[in-house]
Amino acid sequence: MEVSNRFIVIKDHIEEAPKESHFNLKTESLSLSVVSGSDDVIVRNLYISIDPYQINRMKSNSSSQKAINFAVPITPNQAIDGVAVGKVVACGSGKFEKDDVVVGLFTWAEYSLVKEASIINKLDNFEFPLTYRLGVLGFTGLSAYAGFFELCKPKKGEKVFVSAASGSVGCLAAQYAKLFGCYVVGSAGSQKKVEVLKDKLGLDDAFNYKEETDLKSALKRYFPEGIDIYFDNVGGDMLEAAVDNMNSFGRVAVCGVISEYTDAGKRAAPDMLNVVYKRLNIRGFLAADFLNIFADFVSHTSDLLRSGKLLNLEDLSYGVDNIPSSFIGLFNGDNIGKKIVKLAEDE
Repeated sequence: MEVSNRFIVIKDHIEEAPKESHFNLKTESLSLSVVSGSDDVIVRNLYISIDPYQINRMKSNSSSQKAINFAVPITPNQAIDGVAVGKVVACGSGKFEKDDVVVGLFTWAEYSLVKEASIINKLDNFEFPLTYRLGVLGFTGLSAYAGFFELCKPKKGEKVFVSAASGSVGCLAAQYAKLFGCYVVGSAGSQKKVEVLKDKLGLDDAFNYKEETDLKSALKRYFPEGIDIYFDNVGGDMLEAAVDNMNSFGRVAVCGVISEYTDAGKRAAPDMLNVVYKRLNIRGFLAADFLNIFADFVSHTSDLLRSGKLLNLEDLSYGVDNIPSSFIGLFNGDNIGKKIVKLAEDE
């Protein structure tokens, strides 16, 4: 049996903020059978994770592309791979059965033909909605959990600042900090997001950075006693302002620098005298660095979800043709929480 498989490609390398014109929707015939004994697997994709780091893979060159397998370059006019949840249609080896629900590195497509090694795991008896495995209980959640607990080593009562606090990682990092017993302030790009941070997530305070003419003064206003921990998702001017307001022995977990992804001229230049004399610890990290604590992370976070103490924010779009606009929206601040595209029903 064959199907017409629709998938997304980039027309050429992208060196600026992504636009609809950078992408193309292609259709190709795909056989839904595989060679017996092979390690080929065909997956019908249900949910696609939309992540900003992918823009660095779309560039002709980026230092990130040599860092880890997840970050290797994307070739124009070929299917784009990303983390997704899907159902097995066929498996050459028999390791996976038809209709097994799996999470793995699949493609921005309705169907993906992949190798068994692309499958991260099978979702047996998963008690939460499948989308959680792409967000709060996936690499997104692990980034927030590991960045806050493993890198920042928080103490109760410490002052924590989270940038892009309504984004996929930021909204979780901010909640972990608040639940741990810290004083937490988040920044976001609209009044609506600020209200979500304060009213839904229970942060101590939040502000719209677009309304601030001086970020250093703004942070001084929100943290008159200084910042102990900064969970950075944006880089640029915000990182500079945070470093200016850090307390001695402060910790900065650099999870992302989205403000710098699409603007080659925007690079953070923190005051290095502050870094030295305040003895600051600034460290970048990837979720993959902390796979050794994945089980503990899932256990702890699942307990918080079951108890209702942790709120999961998701932003869903529908259909393969909406993948480009969903991705572009990340850089325009359109999403609140984890951005996911739904391609098919679970059942």
